[in-house]
Amino acid sequence: MHTPERDLGRLLAGLRPQLRPGTYVFARAAAVPAGVHPVVTVAEDEGLTVVCTREEADAAGLAYGFAAAWITLRVHSALDAVGLTAAVSAALTRAGIACNVVAGYHHDHLFVPAAEGERAAELLRVLAAGAG
Repeated sequence: MHTPERDLGRLLAGLRPQLRPGTYVFARAAAVPAGVHPVVTVAEDEGLTVVCTREEADAAGLAYGFAAAWITLRVHSALDAVGLTAAVSAALTRAGIACNVVAGYHHDHLFVPAAEGERAAELLRVLAAGAG
């Protein structure tokens, strides 16, 4: 098993951003509906947030307002690594791209406006190349 990375320079050099196909939405739901296979769920005091494909949300009649592209940073980042989210957010902020970050056990996942997916992934590749 690969040891998670904590060094910011190595994290940035190893980003390997992967733009996943499809459009994803942040939807509200009382529970995960049948036919919806969320990539993220967040339980908040106000209710459940489900991140799933737009097609699944539409088929289930879920309300949503933000359509996103999903980028996975393929570097195996430690959950206690310092600076990765800030560096990635700063690069996207300079380009005027909104970003919602979700940390999984192995990787960080970015949700950016759907129309900005390709540009965001390219900016992250440039960020990685500059760190290497």
